Amino acid sequence: MNKENNTRYAILGLLTTDCTTGYSIKQMIDRSLNHFWKISYGQIYPILKDLVEEGYASVRVTKQEDKPDKKEYSITAEGKQELQSWLQKPLQEIPTEKNELLLKLFFSRHQDVDQSIELLNQQQNKLLDRYNTYLGIKEMITNELSDEVDSVFWILTLDYGLVTTKAAIDWCENSKKKLRNQKEE
Repeated sequence: MNKENNTRYAILGLLTTDCTTGYSIKQMIDRSLNHFWKISYGQIYPILKDLVEEGYASVRVTKQEDKPDKKEYSITAEGKQELQSWLQKPLQEIPTEKNELLLKLFFSRHQDVDQSIELLNQQQNKLLDRYNTYLGIKEMITNELSDEVDSVFWILTLDYGLVTTKAAIDWCENSKKKLRNQKEE
């Protein structure tokens, strides 16, 4: 079964915000979507080109002196309809996460328990950093962008990140306890 490329909908959705250039789209991705949906710079322009060809976006080219032409994109009525249609589709599946830590833990009987505990310590520290980043973003949205029509939805995605990251931090702590107990037996 062919998997649908949802990245095109991410870009289509970004066109409903103040993002009108490939550069501004990439900046918004790096500040927000990148925490839960990875999009490389190399994907943006081909998708924008496809969206224009399909009539879901339009492009306005502005000549610039001593610079390449500036391309500004906007979503069309057809694009808004396509985005809304995609938003209303039921979810097809729960995505499978690739997780190097879990893969290593799965085979950790082949290493010393202390090494597994150290892997969990490293993961927990990275998760704490991520958690604090999410808190900072949430505070910034709450204090500076609460008037934005999308802010409640941005907060919802951040809350998901906060809850799942906190759960992963707790899981690391519990897993370390289990490994320490096993070591003592």
